[in-house]
Amino acid sequence: MTDRFTDLSSLPSYRKSRRALFSARKFALMASVVAGLGVAAYGLSPSNGPADLFSSPAHAQVANEVSKVARPIGFADIVERVKPSVISVKVNINEKVAKDDSSGGDDDTPFQPGSPMERFFRRFGGPDGFPGMRGNGRRVITGQGSGFFISADGFAVTNNHVVDGASKVEVTTDDGKTYSAKVIGTDQRTDLALIKVEGGSNFPFAKLADGKPRIGDWVLAVGNPFGLGGTVTAGIVSAMGRDIGNGPYDDFIQIDAPVNKGNSGGPAFNVDGDVVGVNTAIYSPSGGSVGIAFSIPASTVKNVVAQLKDKGSVSRGWIGVQIQPVTQDIADSLGMKKAEGALVAEPQANGPAAKAGVQSGDVITAVNGESVKDARELARTIGGIAPGTAVKLNVLHKGQEKTLDLTLGKLPDNIEAKADIGGDNSAPTRGTDVPRLGLTVAPANSVAGAGKEGVVVTEVDPKSAAAERGFKEGDVILEVAGKNVSSAGDVRDALAAAKNDNKNSVLMRVKSGGQSRFVAVPLAKG
Repeated sequence: MTDRFTDLSSLPSYRKSRRALFSARKFALMASVVAGLGVAAYGLSPSNGPADLFSSPAHAQVANEVSKVARPIGFADIVERVKPSVISVKVNINEKVAKDDSSGGDDDTPFQPGSPMERFFRRFGGPDGFPGMRGNGRRVITGQGSGFFISADGFAVTNNHVVDGASKVEVTTDDGKTYSAKVIGTDQRTDLALIKVEGGSNFPFAKLADGKPRIGDWVLAVGNPFGLGGTVTAGIVSAMGRDIGNGPYDDFIQIDAPVNKGNSGGPAFNVDGDVVGVNTAIYSPSGGSVGIAFSIPASTVKNVVAQLKDKGSVSRGWIGVQIQPVTQDIADSLGMKKAEGALVAEPQANGPAAKAGVQSGDVITAVNGESVKDARELARTIGGIAPGTAVKLNVLHKGQEKTLDLTLGKLPDNIEAKADIGGDNSAPTRGTDVPRLGLTVAPANSVAGAGKEGVVVTEVDPKSAAAERGFKEGDVILEVAGKNVSSAGDVRDALAAAKNDNKNSVLMRVKSGGQSRFVAVPLAKG
């Protein structure tokens, strides 16, 4: 961490003062102009007395203009109402330390003992985790975060990563009082946690918004950045539906209200005083706010918190398929007009989808009549439905639309990845060239460890279209243009058929590292 001077031009209070200063200058300038006009009127007036400058229409106009610009719209009324519901969360995490760890005495802080920064962070804890004292083979790490009450009896929301592994949780309310809290439940997939604050029954609480915000709406972030509890910043909703690679359920609201370490778990309010999101992550090359923060939508928070309160965990629907996005190349290969839906790379054996008749290469286009935009939306939709619920899937199967009925299973807590089949040390078979693709392939049953189905890629032309699409040695091609292949001849025949059908690309099902996926490879001309 490095000390930095604060960029005052980025603070809302600074902008307000600039506007106020501008208003004063505008008033002075306008007043001077009117005064000049008044003096001229005094010299040219045919009347016997001086002109009444301050009762003139020009003065009234100036007064009206000043009254419009001298009172900038602020958020004080909203903040006064919602700020008491926000809490600072402090946690202790016990961490074992190796006995031979001799890196620097009894202390494990990044600052010089007794320095202003060391005293500051020793007092306030530090941004989302700060080393504490070490002793007796253990190190107590203290962390800081934010949260907010959702009921008067002390239930509060924060981030999973704030309280994960905590041995002790304390919260400080807006009035400076400190309470103990216990973790009721956490959900790692959405990074949400529900805690119960003990010692009170009439806490001020916030309401989760019923609707979605719009891009451009105002938002207020309230939290505990760097241990500075009760900090309020303002901004707008910059974007919706952001995927930041956190997991299959990513659906973040992007805001530009300054959010820093320690804001995690704090609320983002709209101008009605409702919580539209829970601040959970920032994008920052420097570690500080650059105006790109991500909040979990209130709709997700409602669903997760209700289950955590009820049973301490979250159950999600599951259909048992490995899916991928439908790219434009894949859509063209399948004869689809739009690149929409979720492409089934492989249904899990004996899973709900497989039992209902879903096959590799099918495109799921709707759930219960609601269209599915992409693979992420399918995962969120299915995950938001309770296990055991009957649903209808609209599926595009080999160019034909059909509807399948199935009952959702429960998403396993841990889905184990399949073993990589490409780890055998035996020398690969040379194989047969497939010039149109820039690949050399061999039957899978002739290569040790490759299985019995498909053909194994034994060589890839680095300048070929296949190389550009990510093919590598050891990949197993299972299907070409919807047909199973077991030899280089099968691959060539499928390519020739696609060429005769005037296809510009061919869709191939490939298994790599134990995972299946579809790849659209353009056909070479000639």
